[in-house]
Amino acid sequence: MSSYKKKDTIIIKDVTHTYKTETGLLPVIKNLSMSVPENGFTAVVGPSGCGKSTLTKLISGLLQPDEGEVYLSGEKITTPRPTVGMAFQNPVLLEWRSIIKNVMLPLEIVPNKLNSLEKEQRAKQLLSLVGLEGFEQKKPSELSGGMRQRASLCRALVHKPEVLILDEPFGALDAFTREDLWQVMHNLRKEEPFTGILITHDLRESIFLADEVVVLSGRPASKQFFVKVPKSKTPKLESLYSSKSIDMLKSLRKQIEIAQSQQEQNK
Repeated sequence: MSSYKKKDTIIIKDVTHTYKTETGLLPVIKNLSMSVPENGFTAVVGPSGCGKSTLTKLISGLLQPDEGEVYLSGEKITTPRPTVGMAFQNPVLLEWRSIIKNVMLPLEIVPNKLNSLEKEQRAKQLLSLVGLEGFEQKKPSELSGGMRQRASLCRALVHKPEVLILDEPFGALDAFTREDLWQVMHNLRKEEPFTGILITHDLRESIFLADEVVVLSGRPASKQFFVKVPKSKTPKLESLYSSKSIDMLKSLRKQIEIAQSQQEQNK
């Protein structure tokens, strides 16, 4: 592990993983190595079916690699980690619980030293931060899709996880709501620093939110390309139309085309 930095929260070292299917073995990830520093935020992009979601399962401990090792905060992952927060495209909020009770759910599962009042205050703090103050007692069906996703982000962060995994969290939202939530994510990072992995198909989303973007090759996935993304203290959507951003998007688009071509050849 000498090639990695001491402050790397996530370390993926020479990981290979294959699924056993009815038609035989399906190699999904091969010799993948990457890392994310403490409080860093990395976006992972690549062709559909290249292994992005498998990567999130390996980081959270829901899967064990066939070869290689995954570390969180210097500890090798051998079991599921309750200190990993996750948010998905579908918020999966429980309809029989209020929004605040949904947000507090991880605090009922993950060991912590907070009393009941402190748990509620923690949830209210996050809901206020994402603009949901006053909606604490509503049921999920009473909120719009964007509001439900805001609540989902709060639930993923409420127990202060060592890693936050976002798997296509804004993919089902309309363009305006999605861009609004990108701004919310920047506010969350500022007020609630976290180490994050973002899985996305939206290249604009990747460069607006992340500190670096990793492009995975076609299946079986390895690290094909990565680029660091310069950030201002107050990122604005207008920056996506700058010449630097456009050049970066063109470069990433080209890399995706290379990966897609490779995946077609490997079928």
